[in-house]
Amino acid sequence: MYNEWSLDIFYKGIDDPALEADVKKLEDNIALYKSTIASLTPDYPARSLRAIIDIKENTTVLVRKIAGYCSLRRSANSKDSEVSALMTRIQMLLAGTAKENVAFEKYVGAIEDLDAVLDSDEVLAQYKFYFSEVKASVSHNLSDEAEDVFARLNISGGRAWGDLFSYLTATVEVDYKGEVTTLSAIRGLAESDDKETRKSAYEAEIAAYKKIKDPIAFALNSIKAQVNTEAELRGYENPLAMTLEHSRMKKETLDAMLEAMREYMPKFRKYLRHKAELLGYENGLPWYEIFAPMGKAGGKTFTAEESHAYLVEHFESFAPDLAEMVDEAFKNDWIDFYPRAGKVGGAFCSNLPFLKQSRVLTNFSGSFGSIVTLAHELGHAYHGLMIQDHRPLNTGYTMPVAETASNFNELIIVNDAIAKSEGEEKIQLIESQLQDCTQIIVDIYSRFLFEDEVIRRRKNTFLFAKDLEEIMINAQKEAYGDGLDPDTLHPYMWCCKSHYFSAGLSYYNFPYAFGGLFSRGLYAKYLEEGESFLPKYRALLKATTVESVENVAHIAGIDLTNPDFWRKSLDVIAEKIDEFIAETSK
Repeated sequence: MYNEWSLDIFYKGIDDPALEADVKKLEDNIALYKSTIASLTPDYPARSLRAIIDIKENTTVLVRKIAGYCSLRRSANSKDSEVSALMTRIQMLLAGTAKENVAFEKYVGAIEDLDAVLDSDEVLAQYKFYFSEVKASVSHNLSDEAEDVFARLNISGGRAWGDLFSYLTATVEVDYKGEVTTLSAIRGLAESDDKETRKSAYEAEIAAYKKIKDPIAFALNSIKAQVNTEAELRGYENPLAMTLEHSRMKKETLDAMLEAMREYMPKFRKYLRHKAELLGYENGLPWYEIFAPMGKAGGKTFTAEESHAYLVEHFESFAPDLAEMVDEAFKNDWIDFYPRAGKVGGAFCSNLPFLKQSRVLTNFSGSFGSIVTLAHELGHAYHGLMIQDHRPLNTGYTMPVAETASNFNELIIVNDAIAKSEGEEKIQLIESQLQDCTQIIVDIYSRFLFEDEVIRRRKNTFLFAKDLEEIMINAQKEAYGDGLDPDTLHPYMWCCKSHYFSAGLSYYNFPYAFGGLFSRGLYAKYLEEGESFLPKYRALLKATTVESVENVAHIAGIDLTNPDFWRKSLDVIAEKIDEFIAETSK
């Protein structure tokens, strides 16, 4: 307990006979899927769809179990070579169904009275939204053969380049004060109480990226070239349009959010300049001081055991089922806590609805920020709890709503801490919250600008590391403005964000801004409505897998295409900035 997570609920090890048995079941399922697709006829569509859905459900559960086990093992130890061969084997099996997937989608698209067919079967009726998306995707399908080739080549293409990025950033040796450490450990020093430590850690981090920037640049170029090619072949206007459709989100919603964010950038710059002045800088805040702690937290650090008690206690007053789930997560080894060589940096949560659990990876340091990170990731786990009773093909929520419950959890913890604090401690907590808000608004905007520019320019040219550095610096200048010192920015932010390195998931930046602002709007409603809000909140989270983003928001009475909603959420942050400036100007 309170160390590494347990994966025994999957398998006892790579040599567990149950693992090989499941792989054999998967192979049999895929063979059955192919034969069933090959025998499809227009007659009795309900019977045919039900047969295929049964196979797809079984296959989905098996894939998520096998691939999930491998992925979690590799996240905890990137040098785990035992899972690599198995992952490749699974990927090849799935890639071999691309042609059949297209045939299935075309079959669905050809059914004239699809709703009546679905209503004739109890299971199919639960998949109305799923089939509506299948039917809509038909216009973007390639030929059967092209889909097959594309899926197979992706294994040694975009996916392999992403694996290279993960390996390089997890294993690069960072030289720091005569010793060797990891990127995740050195980045954690950005929150040090000591100014010289923050600066020297930043310099060591920058130096480490220079060792690996060229292969990472090749990885990024290859992935974005593939994304451009796929969007063009599938008939999308651009990769952003493809991402928005996959996100079940309207362009009007993104535009409304970005419009509001741009309006409030001067407010964030005012906060950054004020922080710079407090720390003795005249030309804006140096990059390595963005996470510099302000005020005093009383020197309090937390053990994992204390974090357990703290989170359960604070969530109990909001939602007892959330507190119960958090308690289970700590007691039953859902969490991998501490940094170590080979373990990936940052934090994430992997929902396992087929097992009615989740797994959380974090790099716990004992700070209050570590508790907030745990709260965030356990918010994802709570989201997983809300969707686990859906049928297997109805358990996937999209990027924008993915950060809703996680950010809501953060607000519960941080706002309570601020309300109970005073003096230097209150200043520290408010400023820590503003750091996070600046990341999800200003820095996310810079990342959006960067990725958009890279995708656009990659259509016609190869971008070397120096080109990517220039694009990143320009994006940071546009987003942060005069809030940061232009001589100490971070030209290698593209080297440390895994979000850029997925061929199947582009623009994984704006969802963080969406989640942060959407959750603030929901939290405001919770404060207004009290306990009567909770059923809406749970229903909203459950609906994220079977509704558009806009329809999900309507459950809480929110219109996402109206910039005024986003402005109200940003007003809440602006008030905190004013409060911080007032408290530190006394």
